[in-house]
Amino acid sequence: MSTLAPIHPAAPHHLPVFIPGPDGSDGLMWITGGILLVSVVSFGLLFLRLHTLPERMAHRTHKLQFEIVAVLGLLALFTHNHAFWVAGLLLALIDIPDILGPLRRIAGSSERIAGLPPGSGDSPEAIRPHANPPAKKRAH
Repeated sequence: MSTLAPIHPAAPHHLPVFIPGPDGSDGLMWITGGILLVSVVSFGLLFLRLHTLPERMAHRTHKLQFEIVAVLGLLALFTHNHAFWVAGLLLALIDIPDILGPLRRIAGSSERIAGLPPGSGDSPEAIRPHANPPAKKRAH
């Protein structure tokens, strides 16, 4: 005795792919799930790659400029405020002139002219070595 009922004569003999089989396996659901998973991961990677664009651009600039751009990127990420990201991108695009470099060279030259060791011109002891003489200990 057969457990399968005969197929109705009006029923199609070949069912479309999107209809699950009699065993309950749904191949199209697994394919759609895989495509969805790959799409979500790809979109996330693309989003994070685009989000870190200002930081990657500012990586070759000065340390302070890079840190400001990185903080603006984090603020944009956590606050969902795109103005921070745009500000970071604009800051990464401009080249901030080096103001402290020439001032350090001027200070080093002035220290050399004054006969001070390099880098000691900002300490008060180097400017006035005899202003505060060390206290002498008394012998009892």
